Amino acid sequence: MALTTRTVGNVTVLELTGRFDAHMAPALLEWYGKLRTAQVVVNLAGVNFIDSSALAALTGGMKRCRQQKGDLKLCALQQPVQVIFELTRMNRAFEIFPSETEAIASFTH
Repeated sequence: MALTTRTVGNVTVLELTGRFDAHMAPALLEWYGKLRTAQVVVNLAGVNFIDSSALAALTGGMKRCRQQKGDLKLCALQQPVQVIFELTRMNRAFEIFPSETEAIASFTH
């Protein structure tokens, strides 16, 4: 699992690749601790597997961002990941966008 970060305007984009599971969740929680912005887009285009600990880590990040008057949005979910979000109904908790561009643009509305 790889984690890369970049900034687009006032939005921090976190791009994940590989399996997002219990082994990666602590790294994501550590990343949240260093985060300086409250507007985050998590690009999951490169993620082909996600488990419950990863969902919990994303939920924790969303909570952190919202406490700071921001939000955490998701984009570019592969089909297997989209299915997990639908089965767990987490697709109702998160704003999910087809593309990174749309997710970033949603912060300006």
